[in-house]
Amino acid sequence: MAEHASRSVVVMGQGYVGLPLAMRAAEVGHSVVGFEPDRRRLAMLSKATSYVEDVDSATLRAAIEAGRYRPECDADALPRFDVAVIAVPTPLRDHAPDLAAVEEASHALARRLSPGALVMLESTTYPGTTEEVVGTILERSSGLRAGVDFHLGYSSERIDPGNKAFGLVNTPKLVSGVNESSLAAAVEFYDSIVDTVVPVSTPAVAELAKLLENTFRHVNIALVNELAVFAHELGIDVWEAIDAASTKPFGFMRFTPGPGVGGHCLPVDPSYLSWRVRQDLGRSFRFVELANDINDHMPEHVVSRIGELLNRNYRSVNGSRILLLGLAYKANSGDARESPAIVVAEQLMALGAEVRAADPHVVEDLGLDGVKRVEATAEEISCADLVVLLTDHDEFDLDAVCRDARLIFDTRHRVPGKAVECL
Repeated sequence: MAEHASRSVVVMGQGYVGLPLAMRAAEVGHSVVGFEPDRRRLAMLSKATSYVEDVDSATLRAAIEAGRYRPECDADALPRFDVAVIAVPTPLRDHAPDLAAVEEASHALARRLSPGALVMLESTTYPGTTEEVVGTILERSSGLRAGVDFHLGYSSERIDPGNKAFGLVNTPKLVSGVNESSLAAAVEFYDSIVDTVVPVSTPAVAELAKLLENTFRHVNIALVNELAVFAHELGIDVWEAIDAASTKPFGFMRFTPGPGVGGHCLPVDPSYLSWRVRQDLGRSFRFVELANDINDHMPEHVVSRIGELLNRNYRSVNGSRILLLGLAYKANSGDARESPAIVVAEQLMALGAEVRAADPHVVEDLGLDGVKRVEATAEEISCADLVVLLTDHDEFDLDAVCRDARLIFDTRHRVPGKAVECL
């Protein structure tokens, strides 16, 4: 990282992307305002209580006490800034991109935009959003011109919640600008925050690169998920086949099946690309749509397998006490957005099961009325008619699960023992 001057930075959105970015910017000496419209989250930030696992409360408290970080929920109270980063949610609504939060953030920033300032979009979206949506709003509302009076660009977020090896600082950062001066301003800012900055020619390239990264994972996970379904029906151990294929030192990359995909990235981001292709070109992105169909139906397949397993042991789903281990979409994370575990729980309850769930990381209310949240104690495990491993958190004692459970269905191929049935 190069030497840098302290800047006034506004980060719009204080979630899994925005809060780590704000903390890092404060750590290296920038003066940061973190905008968060959710008043529950704002109250936690004001008390130096972090709700993002990649940011501990001590780091948050230090940034506040040093005067380097201030949380804010009133857009009218935002200061003039040197740099603003938009890191707000971009969900799908009725299978179409919902950019309402991006638009609201852009309007708020336009009222504080000064000549020479830099605005960066980090929210994952379809190619063209930076210039067509953010740039248009900023220009119309401020009267300034992007690339002439102020700088504008896109940098894709590469946050992997709970990843201990790669975080914001040591993950290469793609950076773009609408012209050379914007790119130079973007590189200068991010060079103060991360170890490696990777410039690309246009925002559209950076936007597409982000979608390519997630679509690659989405399609390959769908491949092994469908393979797991067919391998089970053919009587073949798909996990052994994957282990065998993984011995090839070239031309193969290991992906493993699971109960479905979750988080913001895989269930949502590839559909942004599919939507853009259909809107602009009038054609379907068949790989993405097929992958969506396969991954969306994996929770249903898990429930079907659970029913088969119980039936073979002279039980029905209706009336069975089922303990789900894990509600987050991935191991060692508290992120339950779009988690397949939630769908599995809902479908099991609809079939009459008594569902209990243990997850040491997920603390939020998921709206699963009827699901009792418990700890994965020996008593809970032994009293369940079936234990289902959905998320393989390190905190789960899988040897104890194998020892104490009557019956186990493992969707992650982690529980030892020959009596365990795997996805």
